[in-house]
Amino acid sequence: MAVIELRPPLSDLAGGAREHRVGGATVDEAIAELEREHPGLAGWVRDEHGRVRRHVSVFVNGRQGVGGDALGPEDRIAIVGSISGGEAMPGLLLGTRKGLVVLPGEGEPPGRHFAGQEVSFASADPRTGRVFAATVHWQYGPRIFWSDDPDAGWEECDGPRFPEGTDAAVERVWIVRDGAAEDELWAGVAPAALFRSGDGGLSWELVRPLWDHPRRAEWSPGAGGMCLHSICPWPGDPSRLAVAVSAAGVWLTEDGGASWREGVEGIVARYLPEEARAGSIQLCVHNMHRHPGQPTTLYIQFHGGVYRSDDAGETWVDIADGLPSDFGFPMVLDPQDPDRAFVIPLTGDFDRVTAEGRVRVFETRDRGATWAARSDGLPGQGWLTVLRQAFCAVRADPLALAFGATSGEVFGSIDGGATWRSVARDLPPVLSVRPGPS
Repeated sequence: MAVIELRPPLSDLAGGAREHRVGGATVDEAIAELEREHPGLAGWVRDEHGRVRRHVSVFVNGRQGVGGDALGPEDRIAIVGSISGGEAMPGLLLGTRKGLVVLPGEGEPPGRHFAGQEVSFASADPRTGRVFAATVHWQYGPRIFWSDDPDAGWEECDGPRFPEGTDAAVERVWIVRDGAAEDELWAGVAPAALFRSGDGGLSWELVRPLWDHPRRAEWSPGAGGMCLHSICPWPGDPSRLAVAVSAAGVWLTEDGGASWREGVEGIVARYLPEEARAGSIQLCVHNMHRHPGQPTTLYIQFHGGVYRSDDAGETWVDIADGLPSDFGFPMVLDPQDPDRAFVIPLTGDFDRVTAEGRVRVFETRDRGATWAARSDGLPGQGWLTVLRQAFCAVRADPLALAFGATSGEVFGSIDGGATWRSVARDLPPVLSVRPGPS
């Protein structure tokens, strides 16, 4: 007997089970048997003439299939039903513990690159479509590679690397981010440092004023090491930039990186003794984003708190009230709406799994005044770990969202989080999720 795999919302129509053993010599016969066993599926996969619906994709053993395909006893059929009018999930770049997985979109097979290497982060420059992959080779250490066509091959960037005299070596690249100036990109690494590229990512240079800041001696590592993981350019103004460091707070520049100052007023580190909080820079920011259409608005996920700034990072207000936990790492903003943000709360640092054993994305539409759970199509119970770079928004109308877990499953929504479904599974632990090149 063959196995049919269903994903939400189709699995919900078949009693919630994702896998079903069915008979049948062809794909059509197997689907017909499944419909007889679960009448609620009737009309969802096939139309009244018995043809697979236009916005339903059928894969046989990972390859696009058709109704007349012959089946063997151990064949696997995956039926992927689109939601929200049949629109397809956009392509994604997935950094994993074992390579870069490229999901080009429904109906196309995924690709895998850098087999055996950890890909800590991968993203596409939205201006050019060029893809960057930050790898960590078990023997040769961290590298950044770039490609204008991943299927055609990759080139290694020149750096980032620390110059002589700094007594440091790059341990991991946490993020690569497009800048406000033409051909400008930024990279954040561990140990916490910022690198700039002025040639589209081909070469990199250390931003010395931040590395040499007098307060750097007070910076301390979080559980994941001392890392610069969030970079927030100011659209249209290359002189202004905000970065976040674990565990050293938020840093601001208004002169292109020539000088830096803290932007931490209002952030409270409850993990420090009360008498030690004033003036401390040991602030474990987990994630930070600036809204592209309203640059004065920033949001951060903190190690105990979710905060918003309305004055470009000068001051912060805690907006975590209404969440099941104020601890977490993943956060995204709606690029069209500065009042709208999403987080995935986790239990505290003692466990770091989805809060209350339930997989939920929480959304605010009023700048954090209220939060609502968005979990339709997500597992009702689960203890998933979602890392800081493993959640992204894809600019679309309606908004698309995607996140991956260390369990190796990726979930996507193409209706702004109203409904979700699994878009990839059985992967290595997922470290980062970003939109693919458009």
